[in-house]
Amino acid sequence: MAKPKSTFRCSACGHTVAKWVGRCPECGEWGTVDEVASLPAATAAHSAVAPSSPAVPITQVDAASSNAIPTGIAEFDRVLGRGVVPGSVILLAGEPGVGKSTLLLETVKHWARGGRIALYLTGEESAGQVRLRAERTDAVHENVYLAAETDLATVLGHVDAVRPTLLVIDSVQTMVATGTDGVTGGVTQIRAVTTALVSLAKNRGIAVILVGHVTKDGNVAGPRSLEHLVDVVLSFEGDRHTSLRMVRGIKNRFGSADEVGCFEQRSDGIHQVTDPSGIFVHQHDSDVSGSSSIVAMDGKRALVGEIQALLAESKMANPRRAVSGLDSARSAMVLAVLQGRAGLPLGEKEIYLSTVGGMKVTEPAADLGIALAVNSFVTNKPTPRTTVAIGEVGLAGEVRRVSAVGRRVAEAKRLGFTHAIIPAGSDDPLPKGIRVTRVSGISDAIRAVTIRDVSRAPF
Repeated sequence: MAKPKSTFRCSACGHTVAKWVGRCPECGEWGTVDEVASLPAATAAHSAVAPSSPAVPITQVDAASSNAIPTGIAEFDRVLGRGVVPGSVILLAGEPGVGKSTLLLETVKHWARGGRIALYLTGEESAGQVRLRAERTDAVHENVYLAAETDLATVLGHVDAVRPTLLVIDSVQTMVATGTDGVTGGVTQIRAVTTALVSLAKNRGIAVILVGHVTKDGNVAGPRSLEHLVDVVLSFEGDRHTSLRMVRGIKNRFGSADEVGCFEQRSDGIHQVTDPSGIFVHQHDSDVSGSSSIVAMDGKRALVGEIQALLAESKMANPRRAVSGLDSARSAMVLAVLQGRAGLPLGEKEIYLSTVGGMKVTEPAADLGIALAVNSFVTNKPTPRTTVAIGEVGLAGEVRRVSAVGRRVAEAKRLGFTHAIIPAGSDDPLPKGIRVTRVSGISDAIRAVTIRDVSRAPF
């Protein structure tokens, strides 16, 4: 018999090298290369094995067993793709304290109220701590079973005893697979635990939701293969200074991967926000200079927001430029275009740009809104509250087309806007009942908002 041949494998990325090195040449991590034994490849041909179930034509496959079950939370179902599919594995990742456990307690509450059994297993808290939070958020139900456990074998025992249709693991980094090398939360342990839970979900038709940690870079902690093993990967995002929370789809085998669900964190739990656009628009009593309304796309969702600009005299050689909620590089470019192409005196001014309500906009479609807000403050002529601006600004001063113009204009109309400024050449079908001005340059857009009578604007 051939002797085993030793190789060295990185526990972080799985890269294999012939000899030990201190730093993995593939991912650059230090101290992750360990020795593993591998047998030489077999020389004999593989023999055929009879399958446990024969292959059948796809037209004869019953898809009813894979129909999604709504969770009772419309915003969560929106991101999942109509609901939770039996036998699926969902990974929900987010920063500490963003509200992952609170959202999942809300999910199991609605699941239990539908007459189904849910099992919530926590490895980070005691059962009493989870019970206290469940009482605060009104998530106590007799069909919700709770246990504090970190051993994978015991977890499987709980599943056999309770027989749930929904299993929540909080979190996958705290689970330990006995007999598998590696420390708790390490790459090897996470891979082994996830593989076992995926097998459990597929074999028994149990929907499994895994809570995952994130690194300081915002990526899902653990091996990259973790995201390949599961069916759905969701990112739970939120700013500590605001109550708004976003559940963003990264991967989804049962629906669109670019949907976004909006929630609001409150003292009594987390609540869905079906119309988040109102959060990002400040309701002025009268027209105020230095502001303009935009429509940004977050995934497939159109969100109406507001950009505010403030300029002040500066005695410094390099006046300050401060940006909040916007792309600083694009904002600087738009300011340069306004100075070089539209002739606005901005060189000796301190300029502050910000969104309202903690909205974060990085797409180019906000360029036109930035330009109109700055021009409004410089000229002291308020942009009408009923006007929304959509478009990308180029270095030549032109206004370029952006995606989903029709969807953006429809959202603006729904919220009561009566006038939309869009790039010339946009061929998306537009809703009726809203005035539309098509502009080809930044100067045309400035004139469109300066003239209050827009009844002669082209449609």
